[in-house]
Amino acid sequence: MLIVYNPTAGRRRAHRLWRVLDVMAANGVRLELAETRHAGHARELAREAAARGAGLVVAAGGDGTIAEVANGLNGSGCRLGVVPLGTANVLAHELDLPFDPRGVAAALAFGRTRTIWPGVATGAAGARVFVQMLGAGFDAQVVRHLPLALKRALGRGAYVVQSVRELARYEFGQIRVCLDGVDTQAGTVIVAKGHFYGGCYTLAPGASPSDRGFTVALFDRAGPFSAMAFGAALPLNLIPRMPGLRLIRAHEIAIASASVPTQTDGDAAGSGPLVVHDAARPIEIVVG
Repeated sequence: MLIVYNPTAGRRRAHRLWRVLDVMAANGVRLELAETRHAGHARELAREAAARGAGLVVAAGGDGTIAEVANGLNGSGCRLGVVPLGTANVLAHELDLPFDPRGVAAALAFGRTRTIWPGVATGAAGARVFVQMLGAGFDAQVVRHLPLALKRALGRGAYVVQSVRELARYEFGQIRVCLDGVDTQAGTVIVAKGHFYGGCYTLAPGASPSDRGFTVALFDRAGPFSAMAFGAALPLNLIPRMPGLRLIRAHEIAIASASVPTQTDGDAAGSGPLVVHDAARPIEIVVG
């Protein structure tokens, strides 16, 4: 079993990984630990492991690390395991994965899986797999400029601080988007695989990462006051009830606006234009 560990994700929670390893080693599980050294390294490690015939690769980190490992495993048939160590851990909450070390170790050892259908975003920088969501607009601007040191120091609070900074300098405007051939526009676009966003906060009720297709959240209003209103509604789980939000099911999404910032699973993903569709094959993720 290869465990791909991102040492910069959730440093304060690294003890959780060591306790998981202790439990598994005590039960005779053979482990190989590989630390990531740069952006994209988790993808490379996972791809190499899958090419060697590995049956299970475990992502120990946050949603970005999980997405990188999923990119490396995409189409291989290798199972994906998770040790949630990140700031938001959206996918872990989405799938109700265990967080306590003994629960994580038991889940990885037992090996029961659930099928998820990742999304693929294809643009000028190539194709990028995501497992939870893609954002275009203000939230991606926040992710793009969020200092790693601030994220390490404040955790989720760093996103609040950076959002306040970006309110004054982001050029709010309408984003052109095409959903299954139908043109529309919105101030911010979030393409969701699951129903959670930013942790365990509800964005798209009824959405499931096991289903093909996406729930697209279109925030019609653009501007700092609208961004602040939606930011305040998020921790109260009120976003689905907010006026100016459309939730639309779609299978192919084109972000047509050039230069609009984008992010996937909490990592900066360049700029539009880009096209989003289902991955060619699902991924089996270990849930215990």
